[in-house]
Amino acid sequence: MDESAPIVIGYDGSVFADEALRKGLWLADRLGVKATVIRAWTISTAPRPATWSPGYVPPVEDFAAAVREQLEAQIADRLAEFPEVEVELQVPHGAAGRELVRASEGARALVVGTRGLGGFTGLLLGSVTDQVVEHAKCDVLVSRRRDVDQAPPRKLKLDQALEPEE
Repeated sequence: MDESAPIVIGYDGSVFADEALRKGLWLADRLGVKATVIRAWTISTAPRPATWSPGYVPPVEDFAAAVREQLEAQIADRLAEFPEVEVELQVPHGAAGRELVRASEGARALVVGTRGLGGFTGLLLGSVTDQVVEHAKCDVLVSRRRDVDQAPPRKLKLDQALEPEE
């Protein structure tokens, strides 16, 4: 393992991603390595660029610039908490799972939240997190938030046995 490889952090703007960002930056700070924050996007998930107007579809580069601007604004406060960490931002155009798996190839570790902006509440892991855990080329840290719905309600007797009623 390359000891200087970066910590890669997946970020989509969700509360889960913010927790992953905090933990990923903390880890990069402790290890003394760079952090790479990735916000993968598609046209349907990108903010509207300033060059957009009715009847005109801006070039992909304009969408990428809008995504980068949004990312910079969303994470600025969190980055200020870790001023010693060198941070690179990447905004690849493509499916989040695929782009995070690609980025994992040169990473020391990949940090993601349990879920993102989409999907169903009550799922333990979102589809992107599941894909990353399954296919990443490095260690994966799945960051949990204790104060937000993390898993389906426990209804099975086995679950009750693991967490006895009080």
